Amino acid sequence: MLMDVVICTEPGQLDLVRRPRPQRAEGEVLIRVRRVGVCGTDMHIYRGTQPFLSYPRVMGHELSGEVAEADPDSGLSPGETVYVMPYMSCGACVACRKGKTNCCVAIQVLGVHRDGGLAEYISVPRQFVVPVQGISLDDAAMIEFLAIGAHAVRRAAVMPGQRALIVGAGPIGVAAAIFAKIEGAEVTAIDNRKDRLDLCRDAVGVDHIVEVGANDQASLSEITDGEFFDLVVDATGSPAAMQANFARVAHGGTYVLVSVVDADITFNDPEFHKRETTLLASRNATLEDFSHVVAMMRARRIPLESLATHRTALADFAEALPRWMEPGAGVIKGLVEL
Repeated sequence: MLMDVVICTEPGQLDLVRRPRPQRAEGEVLIRVRRVGVCGTDMHIYRGTQPFLSYPRVMGHELSGEVAEADPDSGLSPGETVYVMPYMSCGACVACRKGKTNCCVAIQVLGVHRDGGLAEYISVPRQFVVPVQGISLDDAAMIEFLAIGAHAVRRAAVMPGQRALIVGAGPIGVAAAIFAKIEGAEVTAIDNRKDRLDLCRDAVGVDHIVEVGANDQASLSEITDGEFFDLVVDATGSPAAMQANFARVAHGGTYVLVSVVDADITFNDPEFHKRETTLLASRNATLEDFSHVVAMMRARRIPLESLATHRTALADFAEALPRWMEPGAGVIKGLVEL
């Protein structure tokens, strides 16, 4: 049987094609894909700026769907709603043995290292398929990007009352702001788009918003009485912003880099030492983070109704993506419906 698939054949080129439906191997689950979230990684792939990918590639790693086929002893039933953990870890390397499956030495991320979910069906190993009874297909497709923000906040060990600065109010930045607020931090968001800052204030409930501009550093200083931030999370994807943020970390503070860019990031060593800055990378997320997101969804701590702003059908995705990438489109999270 054939199915529809969208392939990024090269930067700037998306093609809707017909391919054979995957054959499920023993130990795998065949999933009928129902929703695919579109994120910055997909946009980097489309632009040709994703450093870990080769073309052609089927994008899509924020997946929810329904079980089509599974082993009888899998614990899954046909028609059951599931989400997919898209980071296919080996389970045996130095990182996996520490429980850090998110940075597995041999990681295979759906939609990046191997073909992803912009297809009607996908077959993946059972250990990466999680049932989510009572969670909608839309919400289940947003678990992954929220888990990235949750993981960044967990890496920083945020404590109540700390000042947190989220730099970049796209989906990942919004996710980090949500979980920093859940942990009790006083959260400031900075971005160059007023619509995203308004969402952070009105839907997420951040304490302060600052628009990027000539006086933004002075504004951040005023908010913190000149002390700056116990935690800074960068979710911009901009090397210039990532370097500038070192000056926004308080003495004794922590800086978490969520963004991945194909560039060298430098900092002033005396200033870095003077602050005794803790510098952390935050890559992907773990099943623990995914579970935390689901728990917060069930507790109604996440403004889900404000996050899914745009949607399209699979057949229209090639036309929709370039539009969604325009700042004026106002996209927070776009969903592909199948």
